[in-house]
Amino acid sequence: MEGVNQDFSTGDETDIGLRFNRLAQNLEAGLIGRLALVDRLLMALLVGGHVLIEGAPGLAKTRAVKQLSNHVDTTFARIQCTPDLMPADLTGTPIWRPDRSTFEFVAGPVFHSLILVDEINRAPPKVQSALLEAMAEQQVTAAGKTYPLPDPFMVVATQNPIEHEGTFPLPEAQLDRFLFHVTVDFPDAAAEREILDLVEQERGGSVPVVGDKISIGEIQRARLQVNAVHLSPALKDYIVRLVMATRDETGGADTRAKIEYSVSPRGSLSLAATVKARAFLGGRDYGTPEDVQALAGDVLAHRLGLTWKAIAEGDTPRGVIATILDRIVPL
Repeated sequence: MEGVNQDFSTGDETDIGLRFNRLAQNLEAGLIGRLALVDRLLMALLVGGHVLIEGAPGLAKTRAVKQLSNHVDTTFARIQCTPDLMPADLTGTPIWRPDRSTFEFVAGPVFHSLILVDEINRAPPKVQSALLEAMAEQQVTAAGKTYPLPDPFMVVATQNPIEHEGTFPLPEAQLDRFLFHVTVDFPDAAAEREILDLVEQERGGSVPVVGDKISIGEIQRARLQVNAVHLSPALKDYIVRLVMATRDETGGADTRAKIEYSVSPRGSLSLAATVKARAFLGGRDYGTPEDVQALAGDVLAHRLGLTWKAIAEGDTPRGVIATILDRIVPL
């Protein structure tokens, strides 16, 4: 798996690190050719972020989240988005109780710890926006009352490519709330052959038994270790320079001319947090420029908006970020 090479020195760190190392291996075994996706899901869990997974149908997007829910001891809910879905279908609604002569709030599926929002861009914009408060503030407001959501709370949304019929592009404000935007491609021939064998084994009943699940307490202890990962001043400067290159011409005047709106400070914070998580998964207590370069595309590209001219000429946000990475070098 990308970034995993445990080498902790103290007891508690070793225990927690090895637990997440085994979790990664178990997830990889059931997700052929999806090592980067496994990496991003675990990093999001470690820093309390949300993940948007984009790809054509049948590429194991939903399976990845179900696999994660099978190995983490938290509540799980799946929301299948359709054009007629209503915001209350996610958040819940007050119900009149005649025997008590009062309204009682019935919580919706968003009150679970791990939420799979399947095909989010097939839901209408009102439903997409209903997730924004939950993702941003970890709370839901209904009928004038605010209800806290559990901790940990993680939304993993899947979407089909936006050019597919019947899709509604996510608003920029909601895209910015996702820690990662991960794209998944079709597997190569070797991986597809392994997938055939894996599915055949599962249908034959020879599925490995899930061992002890990662507990909420272990997640919280791991988060403390992630927070303690050191980022040198030079590495922080590197992160800031990458983000600033979307706002000024340090990445090249030609690159800046393609950008309609730049990466916000949330992008810098998110990149720094994920660098710490990747270092933890790699058994290190310090981040490196390689961590930044490996994560920048999935963390920054969806926070960047291009001009219509750039889009018409075939440019993409990921391509722009790649160009900036080539031109802005670590010190």
